[in-house]
Amino acid sequence: MKTLLNFIWLIFGGFAMFLGYILAGVVAAIFIVTLPMSIALLRIAGFIIWPFGQSVVRKPQAGVGSTLMNVVRFLIGGLWHSIGHLVSAALLTLTIIGIPLAIAHIKLIPVSCFPFGKMVVPAAAANAHNVVVTVR
Repeated sequence: MKTLLNFIWLIFGGFAMFLGYILAGVVAAIFIVTLPMSIALLRIAGFIIWPFGQSVVRKPQAGVGSTLMNVVRFLIGGLWHSIGHLVSAALLTLTIIGIPLAIAHIKLIPVSCFPFGKMVVPAAAANAHNVVVTVR
């Protein structure tokens, strides 16, 4: 079931969101200061392209630096990515088949705004960690 949802996700907006994260990651990589943000954006892009069957969990060693970078991320681009997820979710709710995908977009908003201090793991391994987001 998760493979089918991932293919539907890819066709109906997942690829466009993936390209948005890749573009933001490349732009962030141009400036040396924002290189950590680029790495976080590319990690999220890998999650965005194939979200079903994966979970986002907190890193146990995340501290003040992650919090500060999350604030910077939200102010620079997190708000815009969350608006993109909201618009995509609103459009997907117009169809019956798009409702699970719209729910997934809503669940991805916190990760898009605050990616630092988090890691992507398979959903089966997420029970051992503090789960932040699981897209099912």
